Parts: sequence; structure tokens; C-alpha cells
Amino acid sequence: MTLPRGFKANAERQAARLRAELGIAEYGRLRVELLADHLGVRIVSADRLVARERLEELERLQAYAFSAATFEIKQKAYVVTNPLRAEGRQASDIAHELSHLILEHELTEIREVNGLPFRTCRPEQEEEATALGGTLMLPRPLLLGAVRRGWGPEEIADEYGVTLEMARFRYNTTGVAKQIRRGSA
Repeated sequence: MTLPRGFKANAERQAARLRAELGIAEYGRLRVELLADHLGVRIVSADRLVARERLEELERLQAYAFSAATFEIKQKAYVVTNPLRAEGRQASDIAHELSHLILEHELTEIREVNGLPFRTCRPEQEEEATALGGTLMLPRPLLLGAVRRGWGPEEIADEYGVTLEMARFRYNTTGVAKQIRRGSA
């Protein structure tokens, strides 16, 4: 699946704008909780809604069946997270869900879970939310600074509180390492 032309550049601009609104320095770590608060979104751990044992049972039955979801209740958005995930994964999941809201993705399918509407989007919108979420957490200027310091994905993941997979994804897809090697940054 391919992102629409210009999407990545717009995602970088969105990330820069939101980081500026939050007063985060170019190389600063984004705390997704602050971004959620800035956007008027409440983050709720799923174990506040259901017993942790039920989440563990779901995980045992189907690993990674649930990471995070967005609910809209009385025109207020809530991101429900899975407390079984590592901190970096939860941050990525929250950034992904917030990206759906930032991009104003429309619901294409609504399911109900215990009487509450559950939001799902089209596959291309999921890809856009993944791309914007990664950009919010690790925008290109931040990555360029990290690579100039000689950092690889492991150091980037540790410093910025994201998963190693997220750091590798952004490191590889932005081409920052190649840009530094060519001396054009």
C-alpha cells in the first residue's frame, strides 16, 4: 500500500507544528500523554475497564489482538491502551490512535463492545496513522540529529521511548543514515 503523494512531507509539517505547540525542542522526546492532553483526548488503560485477567486471557488466545483503540463517547475521544504492552509499544499505539484523530479519519465501520461504539478505519487510513504516529514520535530533524551523534536504532529507541521496531522503521524509511553518509545534511 502506498501513502498519498505528499503525505510524508505533510506528516513532518504536522509533527513540527504539534511539537512547537507543545514547546518541545527539535530533538526533544514527545510524551504522548502531553499530546493527548493538548488534543483534548483522554488515555485510559484497559485494565480500568475490564479485569486484567481478561486481557491476559485475550492475549493468550490471540497475541496482539488488542493494542489500543479509540472511542468517542459524548463527543469526547478516549484512547484505551493495553497495559500488557511494553512502555515503548504503548507510546507508539497511542501516537497511532492520536494520528487517526489528527487526520480526521472517518469511521468506515463501527462495532459495538459492551454497548460502546468501536472505531475501525480503512486499511489505507491505518497506514497513514502508522506513518504519522511514527513521524510524531521520531520526526526527521530529530533522527538527523541522532544519526549525527552516531546513534543507531537501539540508542534512538532508548532515548526517545519508542520500540526498537519503530526506531528501525523510521531510521530506514527516512533515509537519514544515507543522507549523513553522503554529507548532504
